[in-house]
Amino acid sequence: MATNQNTFDMRQMFSISNIRQLAAPILLMMVLSMMVLPLPAFMLDVLFTFNIALSMIVLLVGMYTRRPLDFSVFPTVLLVTTLLRLSLNVASTRVVLLEGHTGPDAAGKVIESFGHFLVGGNTTVGVVVFVILTVINFVVVTKGAGRIAEVGARFTLDAMPGKQMAIDADLNAGLIDDKEAKRRRSEIAQEAEFYGAMDGASKFVRGDAVAGILIMIINIIGGLIVGVVQHNMDFPRALDNYTLLTLGDGLVAQLPSLIISVAAGMVVSRVGDDKDIGEQFVGQMFANPSVLMLVAILLGVLGMIPGMPNLIFLLLAAGLFALARFLGKRIVEEAEAAAEAQPVQTAPQPHESQEASWADVMPVDVLGLEVGYRLIPMVDKNQDGELLKRIRGLRKKFAQEIGFLASPVHIRDNLELKPNAYRITLKGVEVGTGEAYPGQFMAINPGRVAGPLPGNQTKDPAFGLPAVWVDLARRDQANALGYTVVDASTVVATHLNHVILSHAADLLGRQETQALLDHIAKESPKLVEDLVPKVLPLHTLQRVLQYLLEEGINIRDMRSIVETLAEWAPRNQDAVELASRVRMALGRAIIQQLFPGSTDVGVIALDPSLERVLNQTMQGGHADAGVLEPGLADTLLRETASAAQRQEDLGLPPVLLVPNNLRWLLARFLRRAVPNLKVIAHSEVPESRTIRVVAVVGT
Repeated sequence: MATNQNTFDMRQMFSISNIRQLAAPILLMMVLSMMVLPLPAFMLDVLFTFNIALSMIVLLVGMYTRRPLDFSVFPTVLLVTTLLRLSLNVASTRVVLLEGHTGPDAAGKVIESFGHFLVGGNTTVGVVVFVILTVINFVVVTKGAGRIAEVGARFTLDAMPGKQMAIDADLNAGLIDDKEAKRRRSEIAQEAEFYGAMDGASKFVRGDAVAGILIMIINIIGGLIVGVVQHNMDFPRALDNYTLLTLGDGLVAQLPSLIISVAAGMVVSRVGDDKDIGEQFVGQMFANPSVLMLVAILLGVLGMIPGMPNLIFLLLAAGLFALARFLGKRIVEEAEAAAEAQPVQTAPQPHESQEASWADVMPVDVLGLEVGYRLIPMVDKNQDGELLKRIRGLRKKFAQEIGFLASPVHIRDNLELKPNAYRITLKGVEVGTGEAYPGQFMAINPGRVAGPLPGNQTKDPAFGLPAVWVDLARRDQANALGYTVVDASTVVATHLNHVILSHAADLLGRQETQALLDHIAKESPKLVEDLVPKVLPLHTLQRVLQYLLEEGINIRDMRSIVETLAEWAPRNQDAVELASRVRMALGRAIIQQLFPGSTDVGVIALDPSLERVLNQTMQGGHADAGVLEPGLADTLLRETASAAQRQEDLGLPPVLLVPNNLRWLLARFLRRAVPNLKVIAHSEVPESRTIRVVAVVGT
């Protein structure tokens, strides 16, 4: 039994997942041990070859990486490969100094081959070429990649607050869920950590280049001392022998270093995340046949100048000319194929015998979105339009927060609009309009930005805040200055969401009311059956719900609404009175929505004299606010607006507390003049809350 248990433990130890976990520690221990343990020449050949192969793998992975975060382990790879090269340098130095007197193959065939290749029979030329390679790696590639990583880290950190605000805005608008928001926040943090780690890791490569030059000098001087003093070699022979070994050793280490430095530069300098570097290079450098044609003409002119290498210039000009012709022909063919694929719409020929029919009557869309032709890609399903996904998210969030499922948004293009304009319609009537610029970003000023931002000045179409349209290059700058930066599809989606919430009552039709009842009946069939249509007609229920929605009250708690109506509908069928009874039943939810997390209810109250005048108006049978005396109405509007503004300045919601019989009158009268004001009745405030009068409206 113990033997079986041991066998099981061994299998678990050497499973694939455990081997992957042990691979990095084992590799690191082997690298460090090479600095201490002597290695034979054959083992050096194997390890130098492995080092070259590893650098090529890193270069190719960097080229085919679409985003820097896809290769987030790259800073660690730089450290490990640098340690590997330094360990090989130490191990090969030991072999060169101990066995260098025996010949140029003392440190293995790889070092000998690279030494012969680099020296080429001239030691001075070999030294110069090696120094040039090291300087290119140290001064050009590594320094440039380090600078890009440093600037990228700084801008990424500066832009983090703005990006976080954009994520919060998308989350609050229902465009993304909690999981997507958490993923985006994690990606922003990883991006900052990556560029910061790359900034530090680039110092490893720069130090490796300096160490390569120092090791070369030490090996040559030490080799001459060992060869001449200890082994009695002639000075010229010792110089040639140890220089060959040293240059071969340096080149076989610096070549992988240069390759990995180039890979680091490619990873941190790439822009865009939809294609790898090869696709971007070919697609952007050789995509315009006009450019290639112009270069071919210039080369052809240079090739005809006497004294120039005419054949080379003319051959290259002919090649570029042929490539330009080929690309131009392919672009034309693709355009023709796309035109043929589009269905040709021909105007129907009128027939004298054709009569009008009910098919000619087109129903009006409940909720519509019309876009100019430049915004079509945002709503095109074939082009994976981002706005379509956001609209689906808006309807879902609306249903969860308000309590019913609104009609779908019917999207169509409208050539009468400006190219970048859009229009939101409700039952065929325009209720919102704006402009969006695909590929650009709207930087919205929340009121506390650090400075101005150049760009196309505009206003946020949803809330009227000052904003600026900027391109991708100024996005990070806008985030750093404190602007809330959103893309074009988010601008349209946020405006559409604001319009839907503002017109929730108009979106609740007879069909939506019946669908809502059917949904409630699945859980409480008897409750719904006893109310509609036995006691209360469907249209009256619809009107009660619309009254609630008009004043910003959601109808998610349909159970309480239906129970209240079932209790009071047999006594009174008036929709206004029933809506007041429902508001009393929903009092806790109403006050919680206005004053979350606070037991105090800071409100605006009516002066007793004004309250008596309004009560007299109601007792006289004048329930309509339109019969108020003009002077009284004007004073009431002015005083209420001023008190509501003071409430908002104090950071409190503008709430007017009135007697029950005056609530409906004042809510209708003040709605247009003070749209942010909420009018509540005394009976709607639960006993657990403390009323605190902050301001008084008087005559």
